[in-house]
Amino acid sequence: MISIKNIEKGFSGKSVIEGVTAEFETSKCNLIIGASGSGKTVLMKCLVGLLIPDAGEILYDNTSFSLMNIVEKKEMRRKIGMLFQGSALFDSMTVEQNIMFPLDMFTNNTKAEKQKRVNEVLDRVNLSQALKKYPAELSGGMKKRVGIARAIVLNPQYLFCDEPNSGLDPQTSLVIDKLIKEITADYKITTIINTHDMNSVMEIGDRILYMYEGKKEWEGTNKEIIFSKNERLNNFIFASEFLQDAKDMRMLEIKGKIDNYKNMDDLLK
Repeated sequence: MISIKNIEKGFSGKSVIEGVTAEFETSKCNLIIGASGSGKTVLMKCLVGLLIPDAGEILYDNTSFSLMNIVEKKEMRRKIGMLFQGSALFDSMTVEQNIMFPLDMFTNNTKAEKQKRVNEVLDRVNLSQALKKYPAELSGGMKKRVGIARAIVLNPQYLFCDEPNSGLDPQTSLVIDKLIKEITADYKITTIINTHDMNSVMEIGDRILYMYEGKKEWEGTNKEIIFSKNERLNNFIFASEFLQDAKDMRMLEIKGKIDNYKNMDDLLK
């Protein structure tokens, strides 16, 4: 679990994050959503240590990340996996070499041990056949899966995903969402996802943090979000008439089921 308490961050005297407190649970997909400029990217950068908050505290399993020295933070970062928005693969390296890179950097494993681990994670993301391919030979979805394989190759306890479905078609996005959710549950990882994708919110949003102008505006699950009475959240999620109509139809369907249950209760009296 990762906890944040009253996090604040600003630039050039302008506040970007204001007093955000939240918990990101283990074995769950924790999503951070919000419009551009809402502060969600800055918040994620604070969480992984790329930015230092001006105030507040970040706790990794009750250990203060904020108070760690350089050596301790380096050790903690070995427990963190990162899936970048553009995958950030090295063009001059094969898939195998890209995934082995963290093992070369952070472990003293033998060549055979590293090769075994690379094969394991490639098999996990269903890309064993792409071992010797270069990024230019891969589709967008395949690049994302290679990025996921590299992010989990060190068996991280924490996984950060920045817009994992950016640039992907809807079908491939579903595949990536399912893979992230399965890996999160199977390996008991604390996964935090920064996303604009409403399909991801509804499909894998175990916990959702909605940011608005640098503040926590709403927090809940994908089961609760459709019933939210928060006007700003509803305007963000159901931005189009089509989505609003879909919401209204879903609400009518749910109301009809509730009414039917009430009628059944009346009949049984």
